[in-house]
Amino acid sequence: MIAGFSITSLLLILLAGIGAGFVGYAVGASSLVSYPALLAFGIPPVLANASNTVGVVGTGIGGVMGARKELKGQAVRSITYVVIGAFGGVAGAFLLLKLDPSVFEFAAPVLILLSSLIIAINPRGRMQAKQAAADATAQLKHIEATDATDAAKRATTPTAPHRPPEQLVQPMSQDSWWVWLVVAAVAIYSGYFGAGAGTLALAVLDAAKIGPFHKINALKTLIGTGANISASVVFIIQGAVDWPAAIMLCIGCFIGGYIAPSITRKIPANIMRAAAVIAGIILTIDLGLKTY
Repeated sequence: MIAGFSITSLLLILLAGIGAGFVGYAVGASSLVSYPALLAFGIPPVLANASNTVGVVGTGIGGVMGARKELKGQAVRSITYVVIGAFGGVAGAFLLLKLDPSVFEFAAPVLILLSSLIIAINPRGRMQAKQAAADATAQLKHIEATDATDAAKRATTPTAPHRPPEQLVQPMSQDSWWVWLVVAAVAIYSGYFGAGAGTLALAVLDAAKIGPFHKINALKTLIGTGANISASVVFIIQGAVDWPAAIMLCIGCFIGGYIAPSITRKIPANIMRAAAVIAGIILTIDLGLKTY
C-alpha cells in the first residue's frame, strides 16, 4: 500500500491518465475521463477535482511544447493569455475551496453535461473545415493572380510550388472588448473544474476571428495551461491534493497525449467524439442521481 492506494489502484489511475491524455488531445475533454476515475477510487469530489487539475498539467505542458511553431511570433499575446489563465486559475481554485463542497457536487453534473454538449456541437471540427476552405480559396486566388508565363516556368522548374503567405494572428489592438472577458471566464472555469474548457476557449477565439485554426488551437492551450498551473499551486499550498493519485495521473496524461497523434489518425473523429459525448452523458446521469 502507498498512502492508502494499492499498487493495482495506482496502475489503474495511470491507465486512466493515459486515456485522459488521449481524449484530451482528440476532443479536448480529458477531465471527462480523469475526474470520474478519481471518484471511482473513493476520493471526495473536491479533493478529486483538485488532484485532477494537478494531474492534467502534464497534458498542457506537452501541448505547449509541441505547439512552438504555431506560437512563433506571438510572444505578447502568448504571455498575455498565460497571465490571464494564471489569474483565472487562482480565482477558480479559491471558488472551489472556499465555497461549500455541496456547491461543487451540485454543479459538477451540470458542468459535465455542458462539456459533453460542447463536444457534440464540435466547434473544433467546424473550424478545421472552415480553415481548409479558407486555405483552398487563398491558394486559388494566388494561382489566378499568376500569369501564364510564370505558371509555365514553375511547371518546368524542379522546385516546390510557391505558396500563399501564411495567415497571421490579428494584432491584439483589434480584439473585441468581449474577448478578454470571455477568455477570463474560461480561465476561471478551468481553475474551478475545466472539463471542456479547451474546446470552449477554441470556440471563443474563432468567434473573435483571432486567426487561423492551427494558431488559435495553440493559443487556447496557453489559457488552460496557465490556469491549471496556478490553480495547482493554490491546491498544493492549501493541502488539497492527493499526491499518489495526482502523480500517477500526471504521468498517464503525458503518455496519453504523447501517443495520441499517431493513433487518432487511424480512428474516425466522429467515433471518438461520440464516445466522449456518451461517456459524459452517462457520467452526468450517474452523478446527478447521487447528488439530486
